[in-house]
Amino acid sequence: AGLVGAGRTETAEAIFGMRHMTGGKIYKDGQELHIKSPEDAIANKIGLLTEDRRGNGIVGLLSIQDNTVLANLKKYGFPLNHKKMREDTEEYVKKLNTKTPSIETPIQNLSGGNQQKVVLARWMMLDPDIIILDEPTRGIDIGAKTQIYHLMRELAKQGKAIIMISSELPEVIGMSDNIVVMFEGKITGTLSGDGATQDEIMRYAENVG
Repeated sequence: AGLVGAGRTETAEAIFGMRHMTGGKIYKDGQELHIKSPEDAIANKIGLLTEDRRGNGIVGLLSIQDNTVLANLKKYGFPLNHKKMREDTEEYVKKLNTKTPSIETPIQNLSGGNQQKVVLARWMMLDPDIIILDEPTRGIDIGAKTQIYHLMRELAKQGKAIIMISSELPEVIGMSDNIVVMFEGKITGTLSGDGATQDEIMRYAENVG
């Protein structure tokens, strides 16, 4: 689904436990979830690729490997299995065609598109049932955009639920099965991605539809 309009990012952060949600409930597979923190969201196999990549997505001084495994450290036991961490990171670097001289390179040294791939790899490694992508292609080049679109389609084919939040209406229309439009945190319209128009979306986004 694509999500557009005022309040969309706040809604995503509330689902992921990054902010308090006033009213509303979260359901997965018919069961109500009680998410009070990102740890709760991760435990329920929900991932969030945040719009604020530098502030909330990456840890700039840490390596690509450390950023990739950040949400999955329990997988590697105690003490950490560094060999397995390295193997998994290298697998995702290859799978996503991330351009880097080494997995030990600080992530802050990569381009925006390659940083985004590392954060995506983090959530793919979690094998989430739901992944929220907030402005997933903002500030990255056309080549990285194309790869991310391809990845989204592949995840959808695997049965993953994807919620894409975007201010780029052609992106929303082109990538979404369903489009949810919000105004000041409330849903004002739900449209089919097939046949939706930018004018129609904007009417709902401005609460005049």
